[in-house]
Amino acid sequence: MFDKIKYYSNLFLSSKTPEYKRSIFNKINFKEKIIGLKGAKGVGKTTIIHQYLNSLSFPLNEKLYISLDNPIVEEFTLLDIVEEAHKRDVKIIAFDEIHYKKNFERELKTIYDFFDIQVVFSGSSAIAISSSDLSRRAVIYDVPVLSFREFLELSLKEKFNSFSFEEILQNHEEIAFNIISEIKPIKYFENYLQYGAYPFFLTSTEESFILKLIEVINKTIESDLLYLFNIDIRNIHILKKMLVLLCENPPGNFNVTTISKEMGINVRTLYNYIDALNKGKLIHLLYYNKKGNALFQKPDKVLLDNPNLFNALCANQNKGSIRESFFISQLQYHNIRYSKQGDYIIDNKYTIEIGGKNKTFKQIKDIKNAYLAIDDIEIGSDNKIPLWLFGFLY
Repeated sequence: MFDKIKYYSNLFLSSKTPEYKRSIFNKINFKEKIIGLKGAKGVGKTTIIHQYLNSLSFPLNEKLYISLDNPIVEEFTLLDIVEEAHKRDVKIIAFDEIHYKKNFERELKTIYDFFDIQVVFSGSSAIAISSSDLSRRAVIYDVPVLSFREFLELSLKEKFNSFSFEEILQNHEEIAFNIISEIKPIKYFENYLQYGAYPFFLTSTEESFILKLIEVINKTIESDLLYLFNIDIRNIHILKKMLVLLCENPPGNFNVTTISKEMGINVRTLYNYIDALNKGKLIHLLYYNKKGNALFQKPDKVLLDNPNLFNALCANQNKGSIRESFFISQLQYHNIRYSKQGDYIIDNKYTIEIGGKNKTFKQIKDIKNAYLAIDDIEIGSDNKIPLWLFGFLY
């Protein structure tokens, strides 16, 4: 068993890794004993693991990579593998797709307590680290889609600074001026919205990117969500239909009661499916006042998780939804709430209204700390900020 695992590990480690390291790579504390990477399929979790393993000066026989969807490890537990690796003086093990192993939390806790081995693992964004014992031992990082800034760096082979949300609000004119002195961001922004949120755009044509993204969507639903949420396989088409509905409707036009009747499922089941799609990073739920983790609280607005999903799912795309989906996808590390005036409240302080270049302050004119995020402009003024600039947050 172990010889076969080692064979596949060596094949993986001998392959070439991309030179470009995403911004999240430098935020990970690789000194921790157990490190977890969560995120949507296709965002580059495996690449981060590969880059880390290949950056280590350990001999090849002291590091091990295992993809847990490989059939050769199906009958073995994580402990079986670690016990054997420990006998062979392996120093680090990377478990990819850890959600394919039941009881992985309990096993990781035991590994942490009894073995002098570092573990890095990746898993679906839908996995929940529910054990308080493990959460005290493992450091978990969420890997987001590519930011617009990262897309530009990969496309143009140039470096661009990132900025905090507050820096953009306060200094957006100067920041935008410095960027447009180097490039024409609007020239690339439409490309990002269509196919720039996933690193595999680099090795794809526009046509093959769509096919790969559809594969990501299908695998997320048919594999991860089906497995993690015990969804009836006969209802997979319902989850896909929900995504298409979100594509073609204006932001927020999502009536739970109407959809449950239309699709022939009860409201409770529909809420379960909405929760699954949200945790699978295919949609984003917005609330004005979320009550804890209440599963059956009606969201005030539902959007596709990032703008590329519209390109893969919609025959008729809604421009307003795409703009809002972009904005939400770039604020990965901020608290975002639905707003009854304007579109969103960020970090319980700032109100943001999103729109095209003719959007006015009418809806937010009497609100403190209110800003417009405007599409199709290179540079803003006062509280009017180019939408694309929020793609430089990470």
